[in-house]
Amino acid sequence: MDRHDPIAVFDSGVGGISVLRELCRLMPRENFHYFGDSANAPYGIKTTQQVQELTLAAARKLFDQGAKCLVVACNTATAAAIELLRAAYPDRIIVGIEPALKLAADRHPHGTIGIMATDVTLREAKLSQLMQRFSRDCTLIRLPSPGIVELVESGRADSPEAVALMEQELSPYRTELDALVLGCTHYPFVKNAIRAVVGDRVELLDGGEGTAKETLRRLKDADLLNDQPTGSLVMENSSGMQEKLDLCHQLLEHT
Repeated sequence: MDRHDPIAVFDSGVGGISVLRELCRLMPRENFHYFGDSANAPYGIKTTQQVQELTLAAARKLFDQGAKCLVVACNTATAAAIELLRAAYPDRIIVGIEPALKLAADRHPHGTIGIMATDVTLREAKLSQLMQRFSRDCTLIRLPSPGIVELVESGRADSPEAVALMEQELSPYRTELDALVLGCTHYPFVKNAIRAVVGDRVELLDGGEGTAKETLRRLKDADLLNDQPTGSLVMENSSGMQEKLDLCHQLLEHT
């Protein structure tokens, strides 16, 4: 490994761009290789074994292409496969993402916190263990959220359909929530639709910034931070469609 080698950022599709934005902001000198597996999206409705196989295949590909570090910018893949990845590549830097539940609990003690996530993330032990740590002090509400990934993948994050879906999913809880944890990297792109339903009182939290900070820490500890003045970015998507790459660049600038 060399300090000039790229940081690989992997997601089931385009959602990991929300993490890539934080990584680029924090480490502008780094070279990044973003790989989205939109051909197999969404991961959230697949079996755990399917997610593990797809994640391991992506990691193998990215390490073979020379990545010095792998950021799994997908909550579903992290929940299902991060331990397998670390066992398969014990000498590599592998950073996963997890829902920002600790941050939500710290900011809203004794509050009511909703956790939006895919079916796979919600059923895996990793999230259940995290929820057990904070359930004594906070009221936690699991919010399975199908359909959001498909909207983001099709470029409809800011659309009437997104608002209608959030109205359906969140309106029963809008008056009781103090915070909403966005437990999928696609979900930050529908923040405008979420805000249209729950308003500004509910704090929206995701794990992108924390993941970027952990990646910086790990690279610094390994003396692998890039020393070049500017970095680069390569976008790749398994769909082979230029439209997906264009969407990735649009989401990188999304506000």
